[in-house]
Amino acid sequence: MLINQSIIPDIKAIIANAQDKAIRAVDTERTLMYWNIGKRIFEEEQQGKDRAEYGEYLTKYIAQQLEPDYGSGYSKRQIELFRQFYRTFPIANALRSQLSWTQYKTLIRLDNQDQRQFYIAEAVKNNWTTRQLERQINSSLYERLLLSNDKESVLAVAKNEKLPSDAKEIIKDPMYLEFMGLKREASYYEKDLEQAIITHLQDFLLEIGNGFSFVARQKRIHIEGDEFFVDLVFYNRLLQCFVIIEIKTTKLTHQDIGQLQMYVNYYDRIEKLPTENSTIGILLCADKNDAVVKFTLPENAKNIIASQYKLYLPTEQQLLEEVNKELEKREDSYFTNEKN
Repeated sequence: MLINQSIIPDIKAIIANAQDKAIRAVDTERTLMYWNIGKRIFEEEQQGKDRAEYGEYLTKYIAQQLEPDYGSGYSKRQIELFRQFYRTFPIANALRSQLSWTQYKTLIRLDNQDQRQFYIAEAVKNNWTTRQLERQINSSLYERLLLSNDKESVLAVAKNEKLPSDAKEIIKDPMYLEFMGLKREASYYEKDLEQAIITHLQDFLLEIGNGFSFVARQKRIHIEGDEFFVDLVFYNRLLQCFVIIEIKTTKLTHQDIGQLQMYVNYYDRIEKLPTENSTIGILLCADKNDAVVKFTLPENAKNIIASQYKLYLPTEQQLLEEVNKELEKREDSYFTNEKN
């Protein structure tokens, strides 16, 4: 008797789907339970005459009463987290069922409300795991996007209130590739970095931005008898266009920009469908001179982006310095335009 061989994979998929839904349902109820505990603690705390002192006493007392029966999940530290959870997210209906308690614990530590809203929207939209959410926060994704965009635009794209109209709204500069495990002190050939990207493709897709899918590696193109190889080709469904990435492990030169522009022109004229938008080229480089990039490209050019890569996550001080440098650049540009 012949049996359809797809029945077992189908049943396994049904089981896995049901198990996933059950786990999510349990975690949603657990999150609501912690929120309600936090609310009750907050309400009780408001009745104390000296709130700071009473609040400290209250969380300690509750932990002493609950921990013996319910375990370390109700320690003083955890009780304080429940209270902070409610104070940070005071509206129960605003809680997102797609987010787990561990993700909310990560979000609680963010002080800036816009920053929290951004990471909530991105985590829900991209179905991030807790590890992915923590990695994006630790790599300062929000701040990096703010370096080349305004706050309103960054939040609007994250919340799906608008589609990105410019590649810079989703492509970051710099890009942090610490997940590849390469030592920053060492020198690498371009093929080494390319191979590391392919090996860690899922993490790389998460880093370069929303809506990317992998198309080809070392894509061969022929132009009137000459043969060329494009390092990496992606497609972005949000921008509705091909995205070509050329890797340069040395400082960027104007010749590199010219080469990438040729590849972009080829894709626009040969590969692109009439319904698709113009191809975007990204030069992923170890170092760059922004002035060289600016003067090599036509004014207001948007289809070539130079993004520096770094093999380690920034410290808060490094990030602050980058933000301040960008703000100074914008101020100088503003005053220059005013004079003109």
